[in-house]
Amino acid sequence: MTVIDGTSRSTPATGVPPRPQPPTGVNACTALPKPHPRPGGKDSYTISEVVAFTGLTAHTLRWYERIGLMPHVDRSHTGQRRFSNRDLDWLAFVGKLRLTGMPVADMVRYAELLREGESTFEARQELLESTRRDVITRIAELHDTLAVLDHKIEFYAGARTAPERHSA
Repeated sequence: MTVIDGTSRSTPATGVPPRPQPPTGVNACTALPKPHPRPGGKDSYTISEVVAFTGLTAHTLRWYERIGLMPHVDRSHTGQRRFSNRDLDWLAFVGKLRLTGMPVADMVRYAELLREGESTFEARQELLESTRRDVITRIAELHDTLAVLDHKIEFYAGARTAPERHSA
């Protein structure tokens, strides 16, 4: 039996195992966050450490800063960027926004609104709601695509297990 969108569907007798489904009921907002490498107060990371922790490139981090997507990054007395745990949290959030397909311009706009303060709550909410609608549309399209793929996979699995046909 396969569960898609909370609906149970029986698995055809083709011998094809059910497709793994993403975990359900996990709330990324209330789940324990990925621990920071260093505790607060001792959280001063070089760009290479942030690259290692986030998987982003140094070029991307500098670009985020240049376009205004990254808030002000502290500098050492020699001018080297020094990132904090708060910066790591922001980069994790930006990573989630990237996964939604949100355009970079909208991410920059969100960052600008955030820096403007509480008076922009409504504008930030509208931006996130618009992105949420886009994500829901994409999920529906992906579910349809998944159904087509599953159908084709079942067809080919059934074709392999069907008795061989002999021509007379």
